[in-house]
Amino acid sequence: MPNRPSRLVIASHRLPIVLFMEDGELKVIHGAGGLVTALKPVLTLRGGKWIGCPGTVPGARAEEVDRILAETRQESPFELIPVHLTEEQHRLYYEGASNSVIWPLFHDFLSLCDFDGRYFKAYEEVNRLFASTLASHTDEKDLIWVHDYQLMEVALHLKDMRLHRRCAFFLHIPFPSPDIYLKLPWRDRIIRALLEFHFIGFHTVREVRNFVQCVKIFEKDALVRRRGNWGTITLGSRMVSVGALPIGIDFRHFDRLSRHPAVRARAAEIKNNHRGRKIIFGVDRLDYTKGIPERLTAFELMLERHPEMLKNVTFLQLLVPSRETVREYAELRDRVERRISSINGRFSQDDWVPVIFMSRSMPQEELVAHYLAADVGLVTPRKDGMNLVSKEYCAAHSDLSGTLVLSEFAGAACQLQRGAILVNPNDREGVAEAIYQALVMPEGDKRRRMKILRHAVRRHDVFWWADSFLLAASGKHIKDFPTAGDPVVPSFHP
Repeated sequence: MPNRPSRLVIASHRLPIVLFMEDGELKVIHGAGGLVTALKPVLTLRGGKWIGCPGTVPGARAEEVDRILAETRQESPFELIPVHLTEEQHRLYYEGASNSVIWPLFHDFLSLCDFDGRYFKAYEEVNRLFASTLASHTDEKDLIWVHDYQLMEVALHLKDMRLHRRCAFFLHIPFPSPDIYLKLPWRDRIIRALLEFHFIGFHTVREVRNFVQCVKIFEKDALVRRRGNWGTITLGSRMVSVGALPIGIDFRHFDRLSRHPAVRARAAEIKNNHRGRKIIFGVDRLDYTKGIPERLTAFELMLERHPEMLKNVTFLQLLVPSRETVREYAELRDRVERRISSINGRFSQDDWVPVIFMSRSMPQEELVAHYLAADVGLVTPRKDGMNLVSKEYCAAHSDLSGTLVLSEFAGAACQLQRGAILVNPNDREGVAEAIYQALVMPEGDKRRRMKILRHAVRRHDVFWWADSFLLAASGKHIKDFPTAGDPVVPSFHP
């Protein structure tokens, strides 16, 4: 095989694109979400491959999807490789195993789990399909970086194929404590599968501790050593490393956007539209883990206890639609809308509505303008692996204005606790008081806090995260991988 440098190969459930039909023609746009936001800048800089599902588009054939992805490759510094699933596979593996079992259980919502026996069979089948695709597009020189809870078995299936691949894994959601994890029917196999990766990354030390404790329960012969953020697990002659590496954002990108004259003008327009009132801004994907009804209740209580804030503050809640065909999510949306209607019906006046609800995606420039216009960023998930919205809010405040109210159960709280007002999202009185404190905080205190927050987000940005992960997983920095556009001799795959 010709000599060539190692390539970085990303594997995630979804490719960083969205396919859709328009006037009978298949089209593609860039995807959104935390994973895409974090990883796309890395692959754009260094090149490589991204393997994942292109999504399901009614009426689109796999050949059409492959064609449009090949066309996209001409404009992209990295290659997109699709994994095609049937509707049944998607339903059982993604909607079933991933999002009706693993997602709620890992977020401590055990009552929402549906332990259907068919789900895990589909989970194994799809993970095996991903492993097969990776086997066809990589060799032993590449580093395979697998992402998130949908693909925890990929390394195990590569081993079953008797293929030597260096695989690393990062979990973007919380890893539960042993008493929660033990409820998972497939607990033994998932632990064994994860231990086939060479390196496993988590957001926080808490997740590392939880994982190591579970390993001790299920792998009695494992020798476990842990100090601070790092640990090793020795299984016979093989050693697996684990570490806490909190994901970041592209700070410089958000900072530059916030300084752009058009974005600043739009931020001023937003403030003017609300007649100079204080603005609270919440941004969430529709999900029960985000604590949106509880947040609304706390805002209502703040208005009750501090009537001087009536007509002087507006709460803008952006809710990005997600899984609305799933009953629990449709019910959550109805609950949120009823809550907002109740608050507005109770407090609205002729020239003022306390809560403005937006249910859509928002272009990034518009989002940054809203961040910049907001006096308070309200981020109160009941549990979250990291939460990049909190970091984006800080990066957008280049003027050092704004105050962040942050749930202590978001992974970001570990890094942002010195500058944010931390709250327990289940304590509505505490959240209400924190909102009020943020609204009336003296300007000097706001600037001091935001300076601390921006320093933390800038120091541990997405490139620091990726570089630290790659160094831990392979002993190489980002710069050691070929840059986008470097000539790479293609390997031969029979």
